Amino acid sequence: MALMWAVLPVAAQAAEGAYAAPVAQCSIGDPRLPELSGLATAGGTLLAMNDGGSRAEVYVLDATCAVGEVRSAQVDPYDPEDLALAADGTLWLADTGDNRQDRATVAMIGLRPDGTSSLTRLTYPDGPHDAEALLLAPDGTPYLVTKEVLGASAVYRPDAPLADGATVPMTKVADLGFTLTGTPGGPVGRAGQLLVTGGAVSVDGQRLALRTYTDAYVWPLTGSDVVGALHGAPVRVALPEAPQGEAISFAANSRDLVVAGEGLPSVVTVVPFDSTATPAAAAPTDPSASSATAGSERDTVSPVVAALLAAVVATIVVWTWGRLRRHA
Repeated sequence: MALMWAVLPVAAQAAEGAYAAPVAQCSIGDPRLPELSGLATAGGTLLAMNDGGSRAEVYVLDATCAVGEVRSAQVDPYDPEDLALAADGTLWLADTGDNRQDRATVAMIGLRPDGTSSLTRLTYPDGPHDAEALLLAPDGTPYLVTKEVLGASAVYRPDAPLADGATVPMTKVADLGFTLTGTPGGPVGRAGQLLVTGGAVSVDGQRLALRTYTDAYVWPLTGSDVVGALHGAPVRVALPEAPQGEAISFAANSRDLVVAGEGLPSVVTVVPFDSTATPAAAAPTDPSASSATAGSERDTVSPVVAALLAAVVATIVVWTWGRLRRHA
């Protein structure tokens, strides 16, 4: 497979404000959520999804991160990775994890408010991919974003509406390129800065976000034009260091970010947006000026070469991990 390197242009902050220092909201200690990988916001509650398990389950968390209601369906998922809440109240689980890249189909599992469920299988046009991020557009269209060790992620969209029992082909609609940022965190070293692990669309439908193990990227969204939004320059937000950060959501105000990850206890962190703050200067978009510095360490190789070296290590780790575990 040919290697592709694309640079994602980044604006350091939004034009009307800036993201402030992260604040720990609460800590999840429930043993039923040891591998939290998906978050969604519903009013004053958080909805959390576990990576793995023998049933499709979503846990409702209160402001203290205590589990209340559990919504589930008699569906045995393979490797669910992300979660989104539709306007009609349906919870959508993206059963799209594929560490070994050998699945003939992936799936979208819907948990409806009336207690019924649906399962739609999806196929890629170019072979299996591992995907951990779901972007659910305001019109209900799902977009899957792949997790690639070289940072060259692809975005796929179903060719038809989701339907229970159907198998729907997908089309690749966009390419994204992530570069090294220097933000620490994640289980695979610097390569974690390139691996997309979660996605979210704000409640008001005006923003979308993707995260890696270390950073979040936020784009403005108009209508349901997810592809058009992703063609623009996002705001990059360095996230607090975490052993395996995979979940991201917007808060109820549609601006603050909420992030968490695998492991117990799992700290749920809010990254507040301050509309009164003065934005920082925009980051360079010239690939030759792209920073790949971690802390005070100075790179002696180019960002691209450094990313390739990091990706080789990540490939070995992810491959080994996928061989040992069905669920990531």
